[in-house]
This record gives sequence, C-alpha cells and structure tokens, in this order.
Amino acid sequence: METYLAMDFGGTKLLVGEVDAQGHILNQKRYTTGYVNQQDAVGIIKSSLNDFLSTVGTSDHNVRAIGIGLIGRVDTAGGRWLQIDPQRSQPVDLAAYVKATFGLPCYLSNDVKSATRAELCWGHGTKSDNFVYINIGTGIAAGTVVNGRIVTGSHYNAGEVGHTQVGVNPGVRCGCGRTDCVEAIASGIGFDSCARLLHSSYKETALRLPDDVGVRVDVRNIYDLARGGDSLCLTLVDNAARAIANLIMNMVRMSDPDTVVLGGGIVSDPYMYEQILANLHPGTMRFVTNGVVLTRLDPAYAGLLGAAAVAMTEEEKCVAKAEKI
Repeated sequence: METYLAMDFGGTKLLVGEVDAQGHILNQKRYTTGYVNQQDAVGIIKSSLNDFLSTVGTSDHNVRAIGIGLIGRVDTAGGRWLQIDPQRSQPVDLAAYVKATFGLPCYLSNDVKSATRAELCWGHGTKSDNFVYINIGTGIAAGTVVNGRIVTGSHYNAGEVGHTQVGVNPGVRCGCGRTDCVEAIASGIGFDSCARLLHSSYKETALRLPDDVGVRVDVRNIYDLARGGDSLCLTLVDNAARAIANLIMNMVRMSDPDTVVLGGGIVSDPYMYEQILANLHPGTMRFVTNGVVLTRLDPAYAGLLGAAAVAMTEEEKCVAKAEKI
C-alpha cells in the first residue's frame, strides 16, 4: 500500500500525519506554531517532520511523497510559498527544500484549496465536478471547482471570499480595511469582533467577554445562549447566518455549482447550519441540485487530508507526464 506524508500548517498549529490513498489517516501528531514569519515556519516544518519520523514513524508501506497545506498564497506548480499575509511576505522555495532535506517529492498548496482537493478525492467531489467548498472557521475562504478543476487565479489568491460585503451591516471593521466583510461578521474572529462591538447595547445579555482581548469569545457559548433566547447572541447568530447565506448565493450566481459544501468549526453545529439554510432563497438556489451540505470530512483533519490529496494528485500528474516522454 502506498501512503503520503501530510502537513497542515495553520495560524497556530501544525499537524503532521501519514495518509493512505483512500483518505485514511494512519497516524498523526500536533505541534504548536504561534505567530511566525515564513523563514521561522520553514524551520518549524523541518523540525516537526524530523520529530514525527523519529517519535511516531511511518507504517510499513511505501511513502510516495510529502504534501503541505499552508496559510496564505502558494504557487503549487512552482513549489513556492509566496506569502502568509501582507505583513509576512518572504517567498521561499519550500517544495525543493523539503525534497532535498527528506529525499521525497514534495508538493504545496493553500490550506483551503488543499481541503477542496480532499473533497475532490474523498468527499462530495466524488459525485460533482462543479462545486464550491466554503471553509468557515477562524477566517472564511473558499475553493471553487469548475469542470473538475480548482480555480487558483493569476496571483494564486482566488477564493479569499471572506473579504466581500454581503449586505449585513453591524458596522464592524475588517482587518482588510473595509467594513462589514463576511469574515468580520461570521468567522470565529468575526463573532468576537461583533460581540465586543454590540455588547454594550444589550445590557441583559448573559454573554461575558474575555478580559484578555487576545482571547476570543467562545462561539459555542454564543450558540448555547442563543438557543436560550439571549438577545445579543440571537443577533450575532442571525447576522452571521444571513451573511453566510448571502455569500453562498453570491457564489452560486458566479460559478453555477450543483453542490455547495460547508466546512469549518463555525458551521459544524446543527443550529447554525439550520439558520443558514433558512436564509437561502429558493429562486437563487434552484440549480444547486445536490444542495448545501456539510463536509463529510472531519473538520479537525480536513487540512491534513487536503495536504495528502495534493501530494497524491500532483505525484500522479508527474508520473503520468514522465510516462509520456
């Protein structure tokens, strides 16, 4: 059996694991990263993979390649990690470095596009060549699949849909400089920002804000209080559900998918999922024949599976190309 080493490098953590061609995670280990620049991140990737190989190891199978899913802009074809964000932009030839260090082919992709690749390989994409995958967690981003291909864009920046306005206006500033972007309302960061903005207007709310501004409000607590009728939490949930539904309908008008797949911790609660569905207009959604569905992949490991899917599919492309020569 052939397997792939997979690495999911997020904003605060790095998951390293071994995944087989059927999408089964054979083993995995978690590492803390923190807020780092790209050069430091490369060192963390090297040391973590060394630690994984020495402490966990791989199964008795043929490891074919390494896949890495990364936050920020990634040039998959060139094997380059271009940027984490505008403040952390130090392009690095990461695929070549990892290959030289560990002796295995290495392939890179953006984390959400990686998760979209996992949907293509093992999720709802096995039954659809035209779907949208929207990840709603700490932030919001999407992968759009048209005729079986993931849209990447001219600067590898396609899918940053969190920074679009969706007609819900609590008046919260987004990190991108605009006001009332969907990410500033409906992501984990957005729930926290809106709760702090609106809290003083809801004197009877039972929601308590963390004293440390570096600690975000627990969205699960917001959902629990909203179920109980807390007026602030009901407002936060209603704003987020309408914002996400409007984002979905905008993307449906843009790419004409037959399926919309939702992933990430914010939508994993059935309460929120039902609120989103209730805000979708049947006329706009009439051609989404497979509906708006939750990912079948475990949200905690979608990035790890995505990294493995990138390694598997890119390696298959290289083999096929070599065989034609």
